[in-house]
Amino acid sequence: MSPYLAAEDLSMFGRDPWWLIVVKAVFCFAFLMVTVLISIVMERKVVAWMQLRIGPNRHGPWGMLQSLADGVKLMLKEDVVVKRADKAVYVLAPIVAAIPAFMAFAVIPFGPAGNEISIFGQRTTMQLTDLPIAALYILAVASVGIYGIVLAGWSSGSTYPLLGGLRSCAQMISYEIAMGAAFASVFLYSGSMSTSTIVEQQADRWYVLLLPVSFLIYIVTMVGETNRAPFDMPESEGDLVGGFNTEYSSIKFAMFMLAEYINMVTVSAVAVTLFLGGWRAPWPVSTFWEGANHGWWPMLWFTGKLLTLLFCFVWLRGTLPRVRYDQLMKLGWKVLIPVSLVWLMAVATVRALRNENYEFADIALYIAGGVLVLLLLSFVADMFRGRGEETAQPADQPPFDPMAGGFPVPPLPGQELPPVPRRRPRHERELVVSGGPDTHSDESQGGSTDGKEASDG
Repeated sequence: MSPYLAAEDLSMFGRDPWWLIVVKAVFCFAFLMVTVLISIVMERKVVAWMQLRIGPNRHGPWGMLQSLADGVKLMLKEDVVVKRADKAVYVLAPIVAAIPAFMAFAVIPFGPAGNEISIFGQRTTMQLTDLPIAALYILAVASVGIYGIVLAGWSSGSTYPLLGGLRSCAQMISYEIAMGAAFASVFLYSGSMSTSTIVEQQADRWYVLLLPVSFLIYIVTMVGETNRAPFDMPESEGDLVGGFNTEYSSIKFAMFMLAEYINMVTVSAVAVTLFLGGWRAPWPVSTFWEGANHGWWPMLWFTGKLLTLLFCFVWLRGTLPRVRYDQLMKLGWKVLIPVSLVWLMAVATVRALRNENYEFADIALYIAGGVLVLLLLSFVADMFRGRGEETAQPADQPPFDPMAGGFPVPPLPGQELPPVPRRRPRHERELVVSGGPDTHSDESQGGSTDGKEASDG
């Protein structure tokens, strides 16, 4: 059988008794909750270590129970419902944001489908369920969670939460397109949308090596989808006071935090499943240990990869500053989407040529020729665009009115801001020697050249 043709066999799913399904569902819920508690403590500890601080060190040994103490504190705080809120939607919004994050984990495989384990004497797979379109199910469920954030911002009856909800909606739309294209590359290579089959197809080589561009695109989009730094625009404290959750308190606020961290775990689990071999042991271990992918060991490898990606979330937050909103949109629409579409076309071309039994050297030659043609066309387009901008005459614009319509507005193209008081033009500025007089500014402002004399006078 061709390595590019996946044979789906999902007959082992759907045969468990109802009590075993409940046990596995409870296990998935508990696994997510414990991982969230670990993630919160890890984030605070790692960021404190990066910033040369101590971090939490009061609750539990080495402060390891800090996230549990925070949860208890939030549950005991006063639950306030703002007066202008739409109360029904206001209460349901945190639930809508949190529940889809749990649902997406139902199709994540913790172990091989053919390696059944024994739970209370019942043989079963290490996966709650699987579908022929499991990856599309993950995308669909993840898209539902955004409604909770949008409805939370709208139902609060306040301006800043509404802006945070709208930002999150626009961000989700921008980054989910590129994420879907990264998924499609995996579908083309594995020949399946089933999560268990995708992991089975990575027996010889993980897709992070075969599809590195798709992996990088997914890593960026999963950070944007979870509203994490440096893409935490919906929660920008500097200009939105807290974003969509500004008017929430107590357990409802805790549910928004829970949804964010569970989404982090879910998107990391998807990355492990699609690109990092899922439950498979890393390369050095799998070569000399035949039993590394049997029994309960696959869960250990899966959890280790998952925690590694969660550490990357924390690493990004402690390293990169928050981007501007226009930079966020430019990255999504002008960089990620075009790159993901071009990469998807290249992957589809390689897949089609391999199915036609072309040699690898011929395929590489065709791909390199296509890339050169695209670069040449881009170069010619940039040349003509530059000539057009040079020959085009700027249109006459009315003088800039910073309070047009009664509100502060930015300048339009072709308009210039009025000169800032006490500031010299750029071409008149020069380097001032430390301790020496600034003759231009002193003469223009009528001030003294000696600060000490001015203060004495």
